[in-house]
Amino acid sequence: MNEKRESAFVKSLEKLYHENNRSALAKLRRGLGKKNGTPDMCRYVVPFLPEGTETYQLGRYFLIASLFALHPEPAARNTSMGKVFRAMMVTIQSIEKRFENLLAVDAEDLDGHLRQAISLAKSKNIRVDFHRLFYDIDRNNWNRQDRRVQLEWARDFWGYEKELKENESDTKGEQQ
Repeated sequence: MNEKRESAFVKSLEKLYHENNRSALAKLRRGLGKKNGTPDMCRYVVPFLPEGTETYQLGRYFLIASLFALHPEPAARNTSMGKVFRAMMVTIQSIEKRFENLLAVDAEDLDGHLRQAISLAKSKNIRVDFHRLFYDIDRNNWNRQDRRVQLEWARDFWGYEKELKENESDTKGEQQ
């Protein structure tokens, strides 16, 4: 899939946010929990659908649009959901189990898990990179046999433990 088209789609959503188009964002939010969105969403989503879009791909566009409208403040580029969950770990101890459940789910069942994750991130004021999320949850990426996306997210989430241990050993070395 052409990443430029995906990026253009998310950029169009970001434009709605920057223009403070609350009406459009409200229409997009109404699509939360609906597999292929609502008719109100079409004017913001359909122009970005690639020619010959498969039915299974439609849901991803509508899902990202509704999730973005739920928490539209853009994050730094290349922030994976692993980093988002890691940032939430500071305040919520049960976050690790939620993250493990998200990693285990099939692409077809991501909607509910992502809706909960984005809601939680919003409540903790942790921003989400929807460009990266849009690419990562593409069925061809999420369902890869090598589970590359899930491994990248896991590395971003649990990799901090390695960093902490390295920093602790560096600090101990300096104190001696």
